[in-house]
Amino acid sequence: MGQGLWRVARNQQLQQEGYSEQGYLTREQSRRMAASNISNANHRKQTQGGIDIYHLLKTRKSKEQEGFINLEMLPPELSFTILSYLNATDLCLASCVWQDLANDELLWQGLCKSTWGHCSIYNKNPPLGFSFRRLYMQLDEGSLTFNANPDEGVNYFMSKGILDDSPKEIAKFIFCTRTLNWKKLRIYLDERRDVLDDLVTLHNFRNQFLPNALREFFRHIHAPEERGEYLETLITKFSHRFCACNPDLMRELGLSPDAVYVLCYSLILLSIDLTSPHVKNKMSKREFIRNTRRAAQNISEDFVGHLYDNIYLIGHVAA
Repeated sequence: MGQGLWRVARNQQLQQEGYSEQGYLTREQSRRMAASNISNANHRKQTQGGIDIYHLLKTRKSKEQEGFINLEMLPPELSFTILSYLNATDLCLASCVWQDLANDELLWQGLCKSTWGHCSIYNKNPPLGFSFRRLYMQLDEGSLTFNANPDEGVNYFMSKGILDDSPKEIAKFIFCTRTLNWKKLRIYLDERRDVLDDLVTLHNFRNQFLPNALREFFRHIHAPEERGEYLETLITKFSHRFCACNPDLMRELGLSPDAVYVLCYSLILLSIDLTSPHVKNKMSKREFIRNTRRAAQNISEDFVGHLYDNIYLIGHVAA
């Protein structure tokens, strides 16, 4: 019985390696049989009304040619779709093989706008000899310069005509870009309060719960590590913007920008209390409601309780 089971297992192993019990097949024969089976299966799909993707993709210059598919022999729409999944580095490498395809302006335009969502140059008539591939290289170099020195980075963008010398344009660029170092960005916004003002107005907090809106705000404009004048400025600007986006809610709850300011500070302190490992005795929901309503008496107990639940379940508002 044991020998029988061993023989069955051994036969299965040999079959997987391309052998049979009466003899064996070479790897080349096994490969041809597998290819024949795939071809037959695709032929059946084609006769059933399906799309013959296999024969569409298997386009080689000769039978002996192996390796990557020749994208130039595919329909242009399919070739561009395949190349659109590449990043800039891989697209440059692909241009060494498929120069006309990989250097297509639409591909590089998509890379530029997916990484840097807003640039002043996007809305202008392109100058003579303009190339989105060259623009990508300039945007990448400018971002690296910004992450080393924000002022030099912004000056570089302006010198190349990528950004206009306008606080609103700089704010839009920052708002739509995720490659900038947040520590350097925080320093830059602390120095450029005019850019900060325009950056705050780009946020739309309509119909958002207060803690969630505060999290979104601090994802774009990172909070300082310590309390100080800059943090107070950020909370003040957020409070006014939140009220401006939700006038009906403010009237319904009886809240003012000053009351929202108090709630924001309470949420930040509660976030630290609940998430810090150094705080042993965590603040209870009842304590948070009592302390918050003592600072802002017009706020309902249920609303403050919902604020506590949000921080308890989701986490820090400025992480």
